[in-house]
Amino acid sequence: MSLPTLAPDDLDRAAVDLHDTAAWQEIVRHWDTPYGGTPSHDGPPTAPGDWRRLLSVPVDQLVATALGGLAPPPPAERPLPGRLGAVLPDRLHAWRRLGQPDVRPSTHLAHARRVLVEWGWQNKPYRLRDTRGARCVCGALLSAHRLGYGSADTMNRSAAWLVTELRAQGWTGLIGPWNRAPGRTADQALALVDATIRRAAHAGE
Repeated sequence: MSLPTLAPDDLDRAAVDLHDTAAWQEIVRHWDTPYGGTPSHDGPPTAPGDWRRLLSVPVDQLVATALGGLAPPPPAERPLPGRLGAVLPDRLHAWRRLGQPDVRPSTHLAHARRVLVEWGWQNKPYRLRDTRGARCVCGALLSAHRLGYGSADTMNRSAAWLVTELRAQGWTGLIGPWNRAPGRTADQALALVDATIRRAAHAGE
């Protein structure tokens, strides 16, 4: 199976291009106001203890929405290849994609997190991986895709969700510069992926 070579910044730029589209902005526009805006407080004063009148949606819908926003459980598919598999080029894992169904971006991100935990995280400039097989954040997304977890489109959407989360945290650049910023740690990389999983899952992705 012949697969195109992905340069270190290709996925990064594709993610930003997707993030900047009007369609994507419509997807994420109401993420921080999942109930359609702030409740209105017009009308007669609320009686003491009558807290239900403060809600803009029924209680059962509020609970269902809250539960729906929880991150999905960690994926329980086949284990990642071992250390030898980590150092092999990603293209040699492409056969694992055969017959695999597509997944949601949040699930793809969960598999990318496993790559970072089990194979390691690295932040060498302009490298998706190092000689030990450790991946940067974008490298983990690519590895999860090559291992059979999510289509190329899903990988791009996962990267766009990462950009969306970074924008919410005040970072205006690409994922790569964030990953290799001085003082960046593996724990911060995992925390970013975790926050992005919650954000994507909350949006139904």
